[in-house]
Amino acid sequence: MTPWVLRLIVANVVIFFITLNSPPIMDALMFVPAYILIRPWTLISYMFLHGGMGHIFFNMISLFFFGPRLELVLGGRRFLMLYFISGIAGALLSFIFSPDVPIIGASGAIFGVMLGFAYFWPREPIYVWGILPIEARWMVVGMTLISIVSGYMQLGQIAHFAHLGGFLGGYLFLKVIDPGFRKTKVETTASYPATGPADLERWSKIQRENLHVVNREELDRIFEKIKATGVGSLTSTERAFLDRFSTQ
Repeated sequence: MTPWVLRLIVANVVIFFITLNSPPIMDALMFVPAYILIRPWTLISYMFLHGGMGHIFFNMISLFFFGPRLELVLGGRRFLMLYFISGIAGALLSFIFSPDVPIIGASGAIFGVMLGFAYFWPREPIYVWGILPIEARWMVVGMTLISIVSGYMQLGQIAHFAHLGGFLGGYLFLKVIDPGFRKTKVETTASYPATGPADLERWSKIQRENLHVVNREELDRIFEKIKATGVGSLTSTERAFLDRFSTQ
């Protein structure tokens, strides 16, 4: 698991148990659209609150599955920016379309992470309920449509517009706020020192079975890329990933 994904999960779990039987703390930290000007900190604090075990479980398991690979690509600073911008965008869209509905939960931020995952790996299969495969890009499209319909029909006690705001925030970060990331990554790759036989030999000795499942999948993906397009196609992030695990 990557550093900031782990820290965010720990922070969410700790705050969940702190606020579990503390309604005054929960009330002070939740986002209430009508109080946005007098309680601006709730644009951030609401992301760390959850209404029950199921709520926090599904948010954290999503962060666990989608977050690490995205953090490896973006780096910690960019990953946090995407996360919090998505969460804030979720609150603001709820403010616009559901001004009377208080919201809690990391869902807006998590949806931004999902959007980021689909942006970099659009054809990656996601197994719904562990059974039904769907490409990441179509998962985002489907969840967007569901959130739009459910939001306007006011179905369930779910902040549907916060979910849409999360997608919007993630998109704005990747396409507007930090649009040069892909270009920067390509330029960095071009200036990366040439890879020699010693590097390939060292990478081949990485103990795959000792890696976390997420890192194992990333390792497999990188080796498949080397096989298909050669070592010269690796980005600096991918080489740094291999270097990190080959020295452990």
